Amino acid sequence: MDLQMYYQKIRETEAKIPDEFPLMVSMETPDGGKCGTRTEVPRRLAAKLLVEGLARVASKDEAKAHRAALAEAQRMAEREAAAARLQLTVLSTTELDRLRSEARSTKE
Repeated sequence: MDLQMYYQKIRETEAKIPDEFPLMVSMETPDGGKCGTRTEVPRRLAAKLLVEGLARVASKDEAKAHRAALAEAQRMAEREAAAARLQLTVLSTTELDRLRSEARSTKE
């Protein structure tokens, strides 16, 4: 393998990629690589994966669906974090009546 040609191909491919962090979709490889795994990578790594035939750039529809799934996962994580911060106290009716009477006495 001619290393100069290899790195030249990577540089040329990198120049053609418009996004800073393109979404890549893995291809099935003979050494056990799984097809369809999506990930965002830096432009340089994306070019290397393209030249080596290990991945392809995701289509606009795939990228839109991936980003929507990420946004939904973030919303769910925020919702779970908010639920974890929520504090509840269970009071008996006698304790509640005592607190109410104390509150009334401080107002007067």
